[in-house]
Amino acid sequence: MMTYLRRQGLRIGGFILLLIAYLSNSILLEFATKYASKNAGLANRFIGAMLIMVAAILVLYTWLYNRQLKRHNPRQFGHQAFNRHRLGQLLLAFVLMLAVQIAWSQLISHHLLPMPTNQSALDGQIQQLPFWNTVYGVVIAPVFEEYLFRGFFFNFFFSKNSPWSNVFGVFVSGLIFGYLHTMTFSVTTLFYASLGWVLAGAYLYFKDIRYSIILHFVNNLWAVL
Repeated sequence: MMTYLRRQGLRIGGFILLLIAYLSNSILLEFATKYASKNAGLANRFIGAMLIMVAAILVLYTWLYNRQLKRHNPRQFGHQAFNRHRLGQLLLAFVLMLAVQIAWSQLISHHLLPMPTNQSALDGQIQQLPFWNTVYGVVIAPVFEEYLFRGFFFNFFFSKNSPWSNVFGVFVSGLIFGYLHTMTFSVTTLFYASLGWVLAGAYLYFKDIRYSIILHFVNNLWAVL
């Protein structure tokens, strides 16, 4: 029992450290956004530091993820060839995510649900520093978040290939994904969690993290168009 608890403690600690690395990187972008209109030179230095950190985190995440799969990979995650059939299924997953967002926006427009509190903050950041906030939200964030909330999360905590592990893993993965987008438990958390559930389901179904990254990328791209 003590060995199991120690192992789980190390996994939780490792996951938190990987999450902190990602959040620290996003803070650099927040500082760049803050100083964009006040001190362009300082903002550019923050952007430079952010890009260096992005490269370092990407190398770390990719190496660690592939290392984990080599050690223990009962679901046979890897690179599944892209073909018309899989891309069609991926499109259906995007349509599902789009349906969730349309339904949610309709509930907001009819004053049945509140506007997400973080949305206005995100819109303000994009206005202050449009190019880098858009690039980060559309390209960088999907890669890091899929490694964290799908790849590492399942490898650390739900690595067994069983119905219980798959279903509960998808549920918890989406819930954490939703909470970290709102930093509070509210009805809006369920909105982001539902998107996380679709992404987690796609990761397990396609058995290739590139599919969930593409799905996440297309969804975020659609949101800024």
